[in-house]
Amino acid sequence: MVRQRFPHTPASPLQKAASAVIGLALLALGLMFSVVLIAVLVVAGLAAWGYLWWKTREVRRILRERQAPAANDRVFEGEATVVETEEQVTRIEASGPAHRND
Repeated sequence: MVRQRFPHTPASPLQKAASAVIGLALLALGLMFSVVLIAVLVVAGLAAWGYLWWKTREVRRILRERQAPAANDRVFEGEATVVETEEQVTRIEASGPAHRND
């Protein structure tokens, strides 16, 4: 035998209708606040991006001016060390002047 501690009476149709209206009103209110919050966050994000873009325009201009334009697409930057043996130098000198075919 299960005994209920707080007996529950069934809700009347008026109580059901009032619960539905209050629930829909709370849902609409939550939706309105979330839309306003998202709009405020988007506007604040755009304002922050615009502020940073405006404040860094001089730095971007200086960086663009410092970039040296490449003569062609085959330019590689870096460091290299040429190591030649005496045999290689002798062979190059014996073959005559080198011709470049660019």
